[in-house]
Amino acid sequence: MKTKKAYIKQISGITFAGKTDSNHWITMDGPEDFGGSDASIRPKELILLGLAGCTGSDVVSILKKKRAPLNNFEMNIEAEVAEEHPQVFTKINLEYVFYGEGIKKEDVERAIDLSQTKYCSVSAMLKNSVEITHSYRIETR
Repeated sequence: MKTKKAYIKQISGITFAGKTDSNHWITMDGPEDFGGSDASIRPKELILLGLAGCTGSDVVSILKKKRAPLNNFEMNIEAEVAEEHPQVFTKINLEYVFYGEGIKKEDVERAIDLSQTKYCSVSAMLKNSVEITHSYRIETR
């Protein structure tokens, strides 16, 4: 079994710097009225970016292996948040946006399916606690 480690250090109030085994630092912060400096991303927002980065890298990698003519790729992520504390995400929608001429919808659908059901560890961790939906668009411009 592999072990992963992470470390955070308080900078001031609830402003933290953290790093993981990859040895790259990231800052996290909160709003001023909660003791933060409002100077960085919120920890919960990192979950959305982690999910999108995980599935996005899977999908792009799979499409590259299929030799899809992908010129560019973006994702739009939207999450619903519970009103009551701990204000968890209750629903997350991922919109995959593909740019390129001749991208086959079958390849896109298969890549997304493989990511969501087999490869994306972040999706696997979240799927039992939050509803994750997805859609996609193929843009030829």
